[in-house]
Amino acid sequence: MKKPYKEYKIGEEAADSLIGELTKFCAPAETGHLLHEIFTTIVKLGRETVDKGDLKLVNNTLKELRYSFKIFAPHRNVKKVIIFGSARSQKDSAEYAMAEEFARKLTQKGYMVVTGGGPGVMEAGNKGAAAGKDFALNIRLPFEQKPNPYIDEKEKLINFKYFFTRKLIFVKETDATALFPGGFGTNDEGFEMLTLIQTGKSRPRPVVLLEPEGSTYWAQWKRFVDIQLVKGRFINKEDLSLFRIVKSADEAIKYIEDFYRVYHSIRYVLGLTVIRLNREISDKTLKRINQEFKDILASGEIKRSLPIDKEVQEKEFLGLPRLAMNFNLRGYGRLCEMIQIINKD
Repeated sequence: MKKPYKEYKIGEEAADSLIGELTKFCAPAETGHLLHEIFTTIVKLGRETVDKGDLKLVNNTLKELRYSFKIFAPHRNVKKVIIFGSARSQKDSAEYAMAEEFARKLTQKGYMVVTGGGPGVMEAGNKGAAAGKDFALNIRLPFEQKPNPYIDEKEKLINFKYFFTRKLIFVKETDATALFPGGFGTNDEGFEMLTLIQTGKSRPRPVVLLEPEGSTYWAQWKRFVDIQLVKGRFINKEDLSLFRIVKSADEAIKYIEDFYRVYHSIRYVLGLTVIRLNREISDKTLKRINQEFKDILASGEIKRSLPIDKEVQEKEFLGLPRLAMNFNLRGYGRLCEMIQIINKD
């Protein structure tokens, strides 16, 4: 039996009344309940915490997130690709040239580019991007990582104090991930992205690993993954479907475009997984995915669907066709394999 909703509040009439008034002043009705909870949390924090360090952490985090949301909000209808790679790559390196070409061709196709804002591969990404089609999320470091000079619109440069807020925006505001050879930071960002998809904390997305001809960087990385992670049973073999290694910018762009050829987006609501499509798939493909992907269903089968009530209420892509299923919320590698089959329809 579903538990009744317990209102989140302070429990003192004067405080709750003030929060209510402030919420009315700030928020429209459809988002008021969320802002009400945020204000309530802040009041609770103020009463419970006297540690300045704790309060500075919360304060800086909220400021960074608020400003980032403001900058990205006007561009949410444009697909974006995050470019990761070494800050130490030289201007005459093969990976620098490849990243510049990748960003140039991506933005020519209507995508926007997001980089870490620093030198090396990040600089190449901003340099290659068409004017006004790139963002830079710089991190303030003790040795001062200065923003690269190829960021055309300074309002699209965001300087972060914290890695975790920067990482959150990297994932939240982009639709694909491109990784070039790099150091600890690149591997950290790559493994974290794969972990988020593998555990369902990020929606499925194309993750493409680019290396120039002659480089064995990602080939050697995958060898480690195969021998140590797959054979050691630390990950499942199907988790290898979460990424693709490529040798050219064109191949990387094709992989990203193909990922969204038929697949549009996904929504999880009350135990149901809804896959939105750019167009209907054939009965043959629907039959195939039902046969080949029974292992990721908790029950039932994959069916065509109308928008569910929650989607209708929130007006989410109501004109798109859909598939609905009782996904087991574990086999995300297999889910990505299914999306690839759907895209071949």
